[in-house]
Amino acid sequence: MLEKAFFITKLPLDGGCLARVVKVSPGPLIRVEGQSISIRCDVRDYGGPREQDFEWVMSRDASGTRIKIISTFDASYSHPSLSKRVASGDITVVRLEDNEVELKITEVKPQDAGLYWCQTPSTDLVISGNYEVQVQLIVIPNTLKVSPQTPPPVIPEGSDLTLSCNVTRELTQSTYLSVTWSVKRGTTSEEILAFGPQGEVIVGAKFARRFADGGIRLVPGRNGLFELVITKVMSSDEGIYECNGTEWTHENGGKWIKIVESLKEMGTVSITPTGQSLSVKASSSSSSSSSLVLSPGNTLALICSVSADNLPSLALEVSWLADGRDIITMERSGVVISNTTIGGTQGKRGDANLERTGSGKYRLLITGVSGEDGGGYACRVRAFIEKGKSAGGGGRWHMAAEKTSSPLLVKVEQTKPNFTLNLESIISPQGTSERMELACRVTNITHLPLGGRIGVNWEHTALPGTGGDPQNAHAIGSLDDQGNLLPGSIYSDRLKSGVVSLTRTQPDTFKLQFIHTQEVDMGLYACSVSAWTVNNRGNFVKISEQQSSPLTVQWAIKRPSLNVMAKNIRVVSVGGATFEMSCIVSTENLGDVGYSVLIQSQESLKSSVRTIMTLSPDSVLQHGGATDPNRRDNLVLAKSGPAEFRFRLSGVQLSDRGYYWCDITAWTKQQPGQAWTKATSAESNKIRIDFQENGEAYIRYRLHSEDTESAAI
Repeated sequence: MLEKAFFITKLPLDGGCLARVVKVSPGPLIRVEGQSISIRCDVRDYGGPREQDFEWVMSRDASGTRIKIISTFDASYSHPSLSKRVASGDITVVRLEDNEVELKITEVKPQDAGLYWCQTPSTDLVISGNYEVQVQLIVIPNTLKVSPQTPPPVIPEGSDLTLSCNVTRELTQSTYLSVTWSVKRGTTSEEILAFGPQGEVIVGAKFARRFADGGIRLVPGRNGLFELVITKVMSSDEGIYECNGTEWTHENGGKWIKIVESLKEMGTVSITPTGQSLSVKASSSSSSSSSLVLSPGNTLALICSVSADNLPSLALEVSWLADGRDIITMERSGVVISNTTIGGTQGKRGDANLERTGSGKYRLLITGVSGEDGGGYACRVRAFIEKGKSAGGGGRWHMAAEKTSSPLLVKVEQTKPNFTLNLESIISPQGTSERMELACRVTNITHLPLGGRIGVNWEHTALPGTGGDPQNAHAIGSLDDQGNLLPGSIYSDRLKSGVVSLTRTQPDTFKLQFIHTQEVDMGLYACSVSAWTVNNRGNFVKISEQQSSPLTVQWAIKRPSLNVMAKNIRVVSVGGATFEMSCIVSTENLGDVGYSVLIQSQESLKSSVRTIMTLSPDSVLQHGGATDPNRRDNLVLAKSGPAEFRFRLSGVQLSDRGYYWCDITAWTKQQPGQAWTKATSAESNKIRIDFQENGEAYIRYRLHSEDTESAAI
């Protein structure tokens, strides 16, 4: 059983012994006075125990005396000149592995420069290989200087921010420099960009896209001056900016070692929002007043003045608004878009044009203004800042602010035409269904423009109890400036049929005519006359309107009445004879009417009533249900006069005996083409057919009323 492995000697594959190898960090090692240094040392291919001991010694030159520094196994190993530094921890040795240690000097001093040896006491069975290795340490003075220029404390949004930092050192050895810019917000610091030590550029993750878009660029200068330019700054760029200068050494083996650095605060930068300094003002080129008065046909010229601390950095979209509606816009690209036709007003507004006359100056011109161009004019400005380039090559834009000027009141005044209206009744109806005619006369016309025209609008308000709406006026119809008839919805059918008509009988006289009045036509009538003139587009526009005093039209309402008298024309004395009866109609307060006639009969005054024949107002004849179909040729009903009807029954039989009379209804039409409307109805007196079968018959007939007929029986 082997208890101590260090008595075993390792053999190579070819049968020879392994040679101990001791290695240290490749040199020479260049460090800056006052900075720390770590020198690693390890041993390989050794015999004996796994854990090896190490000793460090140094000499200030190749021929000088070696000075003991520190040992891993002997606490009293250090030279008296170094014992205090070892005791204070300024010089330490740290075991990293069983076969590896690290010599650490917290603050390198100039006298620490020299040759350093890492030694390993032999534990090998056979002495072979190297037991110490040398590395040179060069200590240079700290000559690194970082001198940043203080940036402006406040800059406008969209401006460029230049961060200048001077990083230098005295070149005594082959060292290299790098510079890093960062921004601190709160307790968090973010790197923006680092340059060096090999000339490479490393950009922070949050700033990579802006750097790729050209929004961040590095400008190396001379004599250690480095500048970082951040273009089109935004509010998110606020913070405390820092500059970090670093000195590097490139050791054998290709490893870059940071030997000293210096971080300096450059200063706090605040970004003024564009909206804070953006100013927009609308003014007239001809007047400093807040209002402007023009005449029709004049040219309106307005100036939009834009100012901002960062105006050169802004791309502006300028729009003019009239009463809050966009009328014309100049986009960022300079393309002008006119919106003067918004809301269906095409042809009423003047021609609008927008142009840039100078830095922050935009002029609106509207030629040939009309009344439609009046209103409150305001200039709206939207300020954009380019954030970078899009994938398609165009710009990516950020709207930094929007502001609208105070409105400038523009009035387009025209002397309105003046005239006098007189509404009078030419034909006054005395009852329903009679004719009515009203005249609206226009006199004392002044200030009507050359080529101007007048139109009329008629209104009617019904009287209470006539079937209309007494609370509201209803449009009957109007004649516009072209003489076109525009009927009101309620009177549309009557106007189309001609029962009601609107005419212009003279240049200054308008008439309203009713061929047949109705009860609902009573009420208050008024005419409104409007004056029209031609605008700059050749279209007629209304410029004034006046209404007459109301005129009351009313008549005494007379209820219609109807009376029917039946008369026996041919008396029946024997069976087989012909019976003929005439019914004469007399009316009051009905006017033009049509009649429907029913010939009715009953065997006795108490028996059921039978309808023999009917005649409609349109002269359509029909047989009643009580008529024998075989005897229909024996029946005749015809209109024998304007208000007379005759009924004839030939071949009278015993079954025809009884009472006969006419039931007549009067019908009216409000206007041609409409359906008949029932006005009133009445029954005639009854005529009796009575005869004996043997021929000794007698005919007795009387004119009966309903009350006297039963007494005759």
